[in-house]
Amino acid sequence: MKPFPTHRLPGALPVTAALLLAALAPAHAAAPPALLPVGGLRLSVTTGDAHSSDTRGTLLLCDPPQGHSRAAEACADLTAAGGSIDAIAPKDAVCSLLYAPVTARATGRWNGRPVAYAKTFSNTCVMLAETGAVFDLDDEQLPDLPEMTELPGV
Repeated sequence: MKPFPTHRLPGALPVTAALLLAALAPAHAAAPPALLPVGGLRLSVTTGDAHSSDTRGTLLLCDPPQGHSRAAEACADLTAAGGSIDAIAPKDAVCSLLYAPVTARATGRWNGRPVAYAKTFSNTCVMLAETGAVFDLDDEQLPDLPEMTELPGV
């Protein structure tokens, strides 16, 4: 058996690394990134505090309204508020003073403008009174979507 020439080992390492990288590159290129539609909002509602929480959510599309159990109403609320969740007209509601925090989040784009909204409300009734149908998500599960900040152009 002939001994392996160890003096060639340092020169072979970069070549081996380049071949491995070249072999892995097509696997990454073959998987297209999951992009959200240009006018979509990723909505989520987290019930509870940092120690115990439950998150549900959906993707809201408004042209045509879809992805949300009350998409048409949510889109109408957003349209009336010029796309600003903070500007949605509060609804008349009688809510208890029970503290059961919920955090509403929205990320995405509305008419080409980036949206990044997060607010914690004292309970679900207060949240729905202040945000209309936008965060009335029923028991929808949060889809596995990329964070909006990771997408090009957002």
